[in-house]
Amino acid sequence: MAHDPVCLMELDPRKAKAVAEYKGRTYYFCSAQCREKFLARPEIFLDKASGMRLTVGVMGSAGNQESQQIEKMAYALGETIAKRGFVLITGACPGLPYECARDVTNSSGLSIGISPALSLDEHLHKYHSPSDSFDVIIYTGSGLMGREVTNIRSSDIVIILGGRSGTLGEFAIAYDEGKLIGVLEGSGGITGKIPDIIASFGDKDTGAQVVYDPDPQRLMAKLAEAYTTEHYQHPSCFCHDTLPAG
Repeated sequence: MAHDPVCLMELDPRKAKAVAEYKGRTYYFCSAQCREKFLARPEIFLDKASGMRLTVGVMGSAGNQESQQIEKMAYALGETIAKRGFVLITGACPGLPYECARDVTNSSGLSIGISPALSLDEHLHKYHSPSDSFDVIIYTGSGLMGREVTNIRSSDIVIILGGRSGTLGEFAIAYDEGKLIGVLEGSGGITGKIPDIIASFGDKDTGAQVVYDPDPQRLMAKLAEAYTTEHYQHPSCFCHDTLPAG
């Protein structure tokens, strides 16, 4: 349960009448009026109820053959996530997610890596993955494929950045679990194929929402708006009484 920071009413977050995001944290309200009071002078309400920081999972290519332009897009995405106060989640892998994590760290943001390994030693020497640029590494021991489920379920918002077959698997998990998904257009890999992939699903409705934009700042703004106006009520298809048909 959450508490409305204005009137202190206890709320089920999924049934809140309104939500606001302030400095990367989400606050839940019993009414639009309480939300308006909060946004007018948030500093007087911040110690009344805690807000949870939104987590943004960035899924993308772990290869090192990306162009300098696409690497710059990854840097800009990391900077945007950090400046908005969100928490970055990646698979603690090299490649584009690592470049994103580097800029989160350089921008004094919080970065969490979800490792496929059992330990730091295995992370470094078996999976040849970086350990810097992460404030926390969670060792799942689940392997590369098993780690993907933890990545997605730990993220309020999932962003697809380039990527190949592994990223396609992460997109499929996010879509099937009804996540809010951002696609950074122009970042290569599978991003240009996602509209056709979704079209091939036919009328399958998992509750997933997909947002597209080539600019990291605009994409993040669109996703934050979508989450706080609607998607907070549908955080996962598994939160509903009945699951969508496979």
